[in-house]
Amino acid sequence: MEKEYVTLNSGSKTAARSSKNTKSRRKTGHSKSNIRRSALETKRTGSSRTGMRKVNGSSKSTSPRTSRSKKKSRSRKMDIPVQYIAGGAVLVILLIAIIFAVRSCGISHKTPERVVKALIESYESGNENKIKKCYGVTKADDNLQAEIDANIKYFAAHSPEKIQINKCDKIYQDGNYAFIYITYDLVLKDGQSYPCISTYMTQKKDDNKYYILAPSDVTNDMNKQAAEKYALFMKTDAYQEYTVAYDKFIKKNPGYEEKIASKLS
Repeated sequence: MEKEYVTLNSGSKTAARSSKNTKSRRKTGHSKSNIRRSALETKRTGSSRTGMRKVNGSSKSTSPRTSRSKKKSRSRKMDIPVQYIAGGAVLVILLIAIIFAVRSCGISHKTPERVVKALIESYESGNENKIKKCYGVTKADDNLQAEIDANIKYFAAHSPEKIQINKCDKIYQDGNYAFIYITYDLVLKDGQSYPCISTYMTQKKDDNKYYILAPSDVTNDMNKQAAEKYALFMKTDAYQEYTVAYDKFIKKNPGYEEKIASKLS
């Protein structure tokens, strides 16, 4: 059956005691000349070896503890932004995931092509609620429900791993009505692709959204015009590409259509 559907060391205190105790001088290695030289260096440079230094005419202590505490405080200040940045990055990723999840749960009605693509994908997943959304109904009438059931069963009979949409475009448009074709492959468990083609009549309604027309909403005049336009469409490259791919599959897999038909009976 053919289906066409991302440390400072301060030594000055020890040196001061060395003038009273020579042993102390020997231990420390400091002499009077060393003290005078230290004082002279202080006058010349404005700084001493006592851990004091002039900063803008005033002196400030730069003890090892103070130096270490400043380094620690700087490191704490630097740690906080990093933590916030990491937390912010996680939040952004979560938001993106939520946005994509919400989008993937919805049906796009912006163009007739989008709603037709959504319908085919919903048939492949067997999601009846999404299928009805494509038609713009919450409860299908008998004719539409029969069509939905038949298509879900047909897709399931192939047991596809996924669906690959190839082309989707208008065959013709008349006002708010657009006749759309879609070619796609049902990727089977053995890796082969079963080519399909489907056509649907769509309508732009008062909410400026496109919906698939239910069979009962398609008039005889629409059917007649669609048949004439489809005959012309069969001469296009899109249709020819489909037929070539289909014939190739059938030659490689003789009896495949019969196997599907037996699952549907």
